Amino acid sequence: MAKREYDPDSFGFLVNDIARLYRAELDRRIAQAGLDITPAEARTLVHAARMEPVRQAVLAERMGVEAMTLSGYLDRLERSNLVMRSPDPDDRRAKLVVLTGHAGAVLKQIDAISLAARQVVSEPFAVDEWEQLKDMLKTIRNHLCKTPRTG
Repeated sequence: MAKREYDPDSFGFLVNDIARLYRAELDRRIAQAGLDITPAEARTLVHAARMEPVRQAVLAERMGVEAMTLSGYLDRLERSNLVMRSPDPDDRRAKLVVLTGHAGAVLKQIDAISLAARQVVSEPFAVDEWEQLKDMLKTIRNHLCKTPRTG
């Protein structure tokens, strides 16, 4: 059998490596910040803020976590009075996740942590290069969102 050679710097490897390394950096900073939530709960809170109100199942899908895993994060965030779950008026079987008034202060702390991490990541780039990179990544994301799924 012939040996397969893989490009360690192919697009997929690069995107995955960057996402993994950036997430690890954010998780480390969030854990060190002394917030009363875990890095996973912080990610949940930020994703919920980005999409609120959002169905719990949609939130799990967008975060790439199992429904039961997300449920545990939301249970703890609810106990901390940062989110609320309520029945979806369009589908009583579904739950909507919304932020409480207390979430704003925690989100500000997370945003400051994220800004510091982004400054480290963007340091090798001029401001216009960084903006161009973000624009190109958004173009790829938008294209993939419009691409029909087959099979």
